[in-house]
Amino acid sequence: MPIKKLFTIKFIGTMDKQIKNFNELIIGAADYLELQLNYSLQTIRSYRRCWKSVRDFMYSKGIKRYDSEVGKLILLEKFKNRTVKELSANEKHFFNSIQMLTDFQEKGCINVPALPVKEWGVFNGPIGILITEFLDKKIEKRLSKCSFHSYHRNLSKFLEYCNQKRVTTINEIDLTFILRFINEVSPKKESNSTMMGLLLTSLRGFMKYLFEEKYLTMDYSQKIPKYKLIRQPKLPSTYTKEEIEQLIASVDRSTPIGKRNYVIILLAARLGLRASDICNLKFNNLFWDTSTIKIKQHKTGKEIELPMLADIGNAIIDYLRYGRIKSDEPHVLLTAKPPGRSFPTSNVVTHVVQRAFKKAGIDINNRRFGPHSLRHSLGFRMLEKNTVLPIISEVLGHDTTESTKYYLRIDLEAMKQCILDVPPVAAGFYMQKGGAFYYG
Repeated sequence: MPIKKLFTIKFIGTMDKQIKNFNELIIGAADYLELQLNYSLQTIRSYRRCWKSVRDFMYSKGIKRYDSEVGKLILLEKFKNRTVKELSANEKHFFNSIQMLTDFQEKGCINVPALPVKEWGVFNGPIGILITEFLDKKIEKRLSKCSFHSYHRNLSKFLEYCNQKRVTTINEIDLTFILRFINEVSPKKESNSTMMGLLLTSLRGFMKYLFEEKYLTMDYSQKIPKYKLIRQPKLPSTYTKEEIEQLIASVDRSTPIGKRNYVIILLAARLGLRASDICNLKFNNLFWDTSTIKIKQHKTGKEIELPMLADIGNAIIDYLRYGRIKSDEPHVLLTAKPPGRSFPTSNVVTHVVQRAFKKAGIDINNRRFGPHSLRHSLGFRMLEKNTVLPIISEVLGHDTTESTKYYLRIDLEAMKQCILDVPPVAAGFYMQKGGAFYYG
């Protein structure tokens, strides 16, 4: 065999081995982001794309092993001498991916700095003070973070408009002024219709507050136009009993993370708990003497009591003994990375369930596959067993049976039972005087 060809074969074989090692580095870093830092699958995929471009770069340069110097070389070639501040959002993402990969290659972990705390702007002036009072009242009524952000953003626009028009006190505001504001900020594109609806909701709520607190003598909230966004209702995603059991059985309980995730999936599938309530579950919610779980729902504020089923109780005990990091945290479920903290958001629970669905090999085509789909599935199975609405409402923590009736839209078998037989019609009915076929 020619020496050149032999050298080429050996070179390719060596590079293939190095690429395999680099692929293992990528897999390890991606697993760390998923299992230790609870990154979403979408974010991890974006980092993997960056790392694959690093692999291609190394292959083209004949570089056999990745280290910090290789990372610096790639950044220098890609961004020259530009500083991080000069990079675009996508370029910063790539820069961060290199830092993460280098961290994992050198230390076996990824040091991610804490995200900065969101600082909300201050509302200034007499109108700004009233907006602040209104938002404080909303927070007292358990306004969600998402809704608070919407109110804050929209009322900031309103205050900015007031300042532009040199309107400094609430008494200068009348219906004409409000309608002009709405007209000027009205979106030109249909895609912004949802934003317009949220703005009107924020403005309507603020005007109603001003009237109820006697700041205004007229209730302008009644005059603000309604903005109805027509959408086709989506059928809730549900899974069969067999699919739910397949999901539960697929969880690997041999690892600490698996033991924790098993508890999460059981709480969602067996009790129909929302992701927020699973995330916030504390030891003082567990009553072992009565085998019950008592929680105050994060979404509604309603207190509910549910049975601690045997498999749930055993799973929690198994996790506490052999999976949970030793910690004084009051929350039952913790992150796997030391020192072990409560979940930063309920998205962690959602991602755990979504990953489990994918790994279980269950068909999720055109179906949602988060914890809420498990909640819907529980309601559906109860309907199939002819469970009365008040009991379903109590289990799911709904305030009234009206909320629970949402689940009736998927009970096709029950709807079939409501079909009435069409009574027979005599042949002479259509031929009688005045009938459709009367020719007399």
